[in-house]
Amino acid sequence: MTQLAVIVGTTMGGAEAVADELAEKLAQHQIQCHQFLDPTLEQLTNFSHWLVVTSTHGAGDLPDNLLPLANSLESAQLSGTQFAICGIGDSSYDTFCGAARTLNRLLQQAGAHALVNKIEIDVQAVDLPEDRALEWIDELITILN
Repeated sequence: MTQLAVIVGTTMGGAEAVADELAEKLAQHQIQCHQFLDPTLEQLTNFSHWLVVTSTHGAGDLPDNLLPLANSLESAQLSGTQFAICGIGDSSYDTFCGAARTLNRLLQQAGAHALVNKIEIDVQAVDLPEDRALEWIDELITILN
């Protein structure tokens, strides 16, 4: 069974709700998810596959719970890590999905490789961000299985 670290960056709980829905669907496809709300690099290095689900806070900033991880990524070596990113934001801001973009850059700089293209979900364009994320996750499920 594939093991997947689900890293959640949230301020108001929206990203956590999306992550919960994705983890449920992944589990239905025999992908075991381990969710991290306050992740450390030490915890995550036990996993070769990561799914990051994050909202953006303030002016394109990472949610507070992901700041320590982001700082760790700046000096990390993650060449054996593969990841997928689901960003949730509001396109009325210039910094739409800024946190997802920052994490994507940090992971790539650390040597990690994207499994699928990152998705940026605009809360202004959809009723439920989970629905759009659940469509996107199908590609990741195919790759992991």
